[in-house]
Amino acid sequence: MIMWGNSDILLWLAALLPLLLITGLMLKRRTQLLARMAERGLWPTMLPGYSPKRQRIKNLLRIMVLALAILALARPQWGFKWEEVKQRGLSIIVALDTSKSMLAQDIKPNRLQQAKWGVRDLLNELRGDRIGLVAFAGDAFLQCPATIDYAAFLMMLDDVYAGIVPLGGTDLFQALETAVESFEKSEESQADKVIILISDGEGHTGNPLALLPKLKEENIRVFAIGVGTKEGELIQTSDGFVKDKAGNVVKSSLNESMLERIAFETEGFYVRSAPGDFGLERVYQQGISELQREEREARMSKNWIERFQWFVGAALLLLLIEAGIRPVKKGGRS
Repeated sequence: MIMWGNSDILLWLAALLPLLLITGLMLKRRTQLLARMAERGLWPTMLPGYSPKRQRIKNLLRIMVLALAILALARPQWGFKWEEVKQRGLSIIVALDTSKSMLAQDIKPNRLQQAKWGVRDLLNELRGDRIGLVAFAGDAFLQCPATIDYAAFLMMLDDVYAGIVPLGGTDLFQALETAVESFEKSEESQADKVIILISDGEGHTGNPLALLPKLKEENIRVFAIGVGTKEGELIQTSDGFVKDKAGNVVKSSLNESMLERIAFETEGFYVRSAPGDFGLERVYQQGISELQREEREARMSKNWIERFQWFVGAALLLLLIEAGIRPVKKGGRS
């Protein structure tokens, strides 16, 4: 069985068939134009050594090289070896605001999409840390329990959209409470637990400050990311701009005060996101990476063996063959 480390790249293979067809038609068109200029019987005299067949073979080889390059980039893997791995890590819960205000486009393409991209980038920094996901708006639910299966986490993250929580609003209390409850309380561990709270902080309900004693008692730190701008932006959905009960268009702006307070009180810190710098990398490097990690029991890990080298080698071989095929027959002019 072949595994693919970057299977999305395989979609580019679909573009090669039209490319082969187009280049083939171009070569055919070239032959037709030559036929208009001179009878085929005169070609050996006017175009000594010209060979349409060689041109077609060279074109086919180039397409095959592209196909092999795409397959190599997709990181084919087969065969595996078992390795003992000792997991050391924190427990991290990402509480992600999915209210309609996260559709505001003051950060392109919108606040929620930037947040999801930022969380994806965060996974590249993790080293055995467990990560889970809470989606919240006017209510909250556990979208993905804390796990070291990052592929499963990404699938759950991709499924998040504005409106996944039917109840509108931004209830920071419910978000934090759901995150706290998701930690395995039976697990005796001295390792720190972390909540990454991502929200624009606007129109929040409930009183998240009531959870501060519980967060401190369980040694849970909150790092907050404020998404959006102070100036704000209109909220555009597929049905048009969001309006209030009076029919006025709603403008959403970043409300930082509560996010800053929660982070400060739990010995975390607050970061305002910006275009090109969502802030999660800073949160990890300046905050989370310094925290204590526990050593979990060892487990056997199945490591698939990379085989892209075979495809790169085959592509280079075809390139050499293509370069060795003269565009004209031996004895003709090049």
